[in-house]
Amino acid sequence: MNFTKPRASRLVLQSLLGLLGLCAAQSSFAQTASANNAAAYPSKAIRLIVPFAPGGVTDTSGRIVAEGLSRRLNQQVIIENKPGASGNIGAQLVSTALPDGYTLLLALDGTLVINPHAYEKVGFNALKDFAPVAKLGDSVIILVANPGQPFKTLKDMVTASKATPQGLSFGTSGNGSITHIAGELLKEKSGANLVHIAYKGGGPAAADVTAGHTPLAFSSASSVSQYIQSGKLIALGVPSAKRSIAFPDIPTFTESGVPGVELNSWVGILAPTGTPAPIIDKLNREINAVLADPAVKERLLVSGIIAAQGSPADFEKEIQKDYALYGNVIKQAGIKVN
Repeated sequence: MNFTKPRASRLVLQSLLGLLGLCAAQSSFAQTASANNAAAYPSKAIRLIVPFAPGGVTDTSGRIVAEGLSRRLNQQVIIENKPGASGNIGAQLVSTALPDGYTLLLALDGTLVINPHAYEKVGFNALKDFAPVAKLGDSVIILVANPGQPFKTLKDMVTASKATPQGLSFGTSGNGSITHIAGELLKEKSGANLVHIAYKGGGPAAADVTAGHTPLAFSSASSVSQYIQSGKLIALGVPSAKRSIAFPDIPTFTESGVPGVELNSWVGILAPTGTPAPIIDKLNREINAVLADPAVKERLLVSGIIAAQGSPADFEKEIQKDYALYGNVIKQAGIKVN
């Protein structure tokens, strides 16, 4: 009898089983090593890259969270400001950093989901080069008008704009900004006859509306809240899904008869793609714990940010949704930033 083939088959089978066992052992070792690294993390200071100059709302929110995170991790979280190109320079730096959890990005929606569509080149892939860690919160956007205008509601403003051949001007913090996107989305959904004016920041835009030089402005709450409280500006609405807890008396656009204009100006923390999941999860837990602190919530609210909490997956879904939404608006409006 010939036993050659059965014996060869057994040898092949044994070899395959041996390889599978080795792969399983390597996988188990890798998982154990990753878990051990996460348990030991962080063992040194963490760099939080802020791609904007010191002093703005984004920078302030990052410093507030970094302070609390440093205490919880027992390691210093150091803010490094790397301004330039509307955040593109700092974002590119982080996209090529070692994915070890020691270099993180404080990301603004404009940098991550607007710039890739509005700039010819940004130097990073927003959906592939970063791993979402945690959303920190939302900055309220408000459409304001000069009190001397003949309209006091969003609906009446839309009607007035359609009756104005040259259109009504609205100021924003700049070309391709989230406030610019809000205005273009309002035009798309309501048919309003609006003309964009780009300013070098939300402050100058709000000041021109207060002075009566421009009838309207889309602005962050931090730039216009004092004017609304003093009666120097009228709030026509907020382009969000629900009313802001900071401004509960201001109606949403949907409530005012213009559905489909829902966007938030968010800020969050990202890591380079490839950062181990256990480290991402640990950072997410600790950041959420910081954001749950009433004192931190109050400090963020004063700076114009409403604190948020959620998982990395929640944040990733919002990034992907906004990337698609804003990309379509930018394409339709023909927005380009040099």
